[in-house]
Amino acid sequence: MSQNSSSRPEVPEARTALEKFKYEVAQELGVPLKQGYNGDLTSRENGSVGGEMVRRMIKRQEEQMSGQAQ
Repeated sequence: MSQNSSSRPEVPEARTALEKFKYEVAQELGVPLKQGYNGDLTSRENGSVGGEMVRRMIKRQEEQMSGQAQ
């Protein structure tokens, strides 16, 4: 899997956690994401996973910043 600079984690140690998070979100959304090639998925399916990941990360950060972290 080639990675350009925009898809490379800023904190390389977080790579495993981000991968796990991606598969959890995909499963919750019903997107059949698998390891390796996923070219059979639509842009909408792939985008829904990435979009939901971003929404959740922003929400967690906002909660931490407001002192409401769980």
